[in-house]
Amino acid sequence: MKCQQCDKPAVFHITELEAAEVRELHLCEDHARVYLNQSEAAGGPPEPKPKGGGLTAPLGVGQTADELAALDQKACDMCGITFFEFRNQGRLGCPHDYVHFEKELEPLIANIHGATQHTGRRPSRPTAPGEPLPEGTESLTAVIGMRTGMQEAIECEDYERAKELRDRIRDTEQHWLERPTE
Repeated sequence: MKCQQCDKPAVFHITELEAAEVRELHLCEDHARVYLNQSEAAGGPPEPKPKGGGLTAPLGVGQTADELAALDQKACDMCGITFFEFRNQGRLGCPHDYVHFEKELEPLIANIHGATQHTGRRPSRPTAPGEPLPEGTESLTAVIGMRTGMQEAIECEDYERAKELRDRIRDTEQHWLERPTE
């Protein structure tokens, strides 16, 4: 589908409800930015001009676009996924992303689930005798970080460090898989 203002592909599809009327707009990124900035500056949605006319207005809320661009560049330390990739794919890369993108994900999770705290049963996992179930994702996040470090060590041909990390990963995973003997 093409933009209603130019011949670029439409990547923003905006549906507006006005009184008893539904209006759909299909805009490219540039025209959507201008349209949304006009909308906020005017206090309501502007009327789109016909094709070829172009939307002309001062960028009143340019910082919002800049903030979104900066947020899209924010990347997880463990898996390297950016917030832009999450928005496009709809999937996070690792459990640490919930901590790293907490401020951005909390409203989304609250909107979807109605709450931000889990209320319900937890899965039973095998643990060592007398050891409680882990509450956080620290050990899993540590393993992901060690795997990343091991790959980097291999690329740098630091095989001693890679071996140490491999052994620590195996120890941690073995600890997870230990089942109590009865």
